[in-house]
Amino acid sequence: MADHHINRVLGIETSCDETAASVVDGGSAIVSSVVSSQIDLHARYGGVVPELAGRAHVELLTPVLSDALAQAGSDTSGTGIDAIAVTYGPGLIGSLLVGVAEAKALSMVWGVPMVGVNHLEAHLFASLLEQPDLGWPLVVLLVSGGHTLLIEVTEPGRYRLLGGTIDDAAGEAFDKVARYLGLGYPGGPAIDRLAELGDPGAFAFPRSLPGDGYDFSFSGLKTSVVNTVRKHPDAATEDVAASFQQAVVDVLVTRARRAAADTGARAVCLAGGVGANSLLRRRIEEACAHDGIGAFLPSRALCTDNAAMVAAAGWWRLRNGGPSPLNLGADPNLRLVSVP
Repeated sequence: MADHHINRVLGIETSCDETAASVVDGGSAIVSSVVSSQIDLHARYGGVVPELAGRAHVELLTPVLSDALAQAGSDTSGTGIDAIAVTYGPGLIGSLLVGVAEAKALSMVWGVPMVGVNHLEAHLFASLLEQPDLGWPLVVLLVSGGHTLLIEVTEPGRYRLLGGTIDDAAGEAFDKVARYLGLGYPGGPAIDRLAELGDPGAFAFPRSLPGDGYDFSFSGLKTSVVNTVRKHPDAATEDVAASFQQAVVDVLVTRARRAAADTGARAVCLAGGVGANSLLRRRIEEACAHDGIGAFLPSRALCTDNAAMVAAAGWWRLRNGGPSPLNLGADPNLRLVSVP
């Protein structure tokens, strides 16, 4: 049974290496948002170590929750909180379970409903937190470390998957190339910074899967970068970074633009961690302006994993489908599905 008396929702996000909690009013007003990143913990390994991530969430979640509640004028007794929203997939199973277990415990102790949120759907709600009047239909380009998806959204809760990656996600390609170039982890921001200094036309890296489909492939591009650097060991790293970034962004923008035209979308919306990339943001804005449609670029803080988007998606889910059962499990391979 859907509950329309729910206003203030506590969101919990532990799907990967960000421990986050947030309090959101009415699905759109962020009252507090706290994110504790584990970047330093995983940096020496050049990527997220699942076992370490799960353990870190166990240590970090309580202080992060206390902080988010305190900033919202609440406390650990849950004063004023009407419901709890938690990411239950997709993500790392050990990390997801920490958040889900915490949400169940609080739901029982505070006597408020709990709702499981799809992490991908949460990213789609990130833009609504800053621009509630988006206008539909939209094409959302969701690009992160684990996902590269092109989604048609006819209204909140109604999605059609247009295309996805057949191998590496865009963020994964950024991380792998950065690691190969010795730029450290996370790779996205490192390449973004260095590319500003390089020549994007220095190397002609391949644009994969030409044609009129909507799928993506970045594995060949990554291999091409490795082969090029082997062949030209004296190549300037900033030129390699700029040329690589240009190739990724070209493909993302071309597909998103065509999808918007084919579906009659009123706007293109960026989501996910790679949505913070400065070249991608610039090029999406230019393409949309040229095509006479809107461009929605969530602030960088709302592109990366956060719990405000989880709370917003949860508020909507509670109103349109009601709470989840307390035996809700975590699903590392959860897919995006429309509300029936």
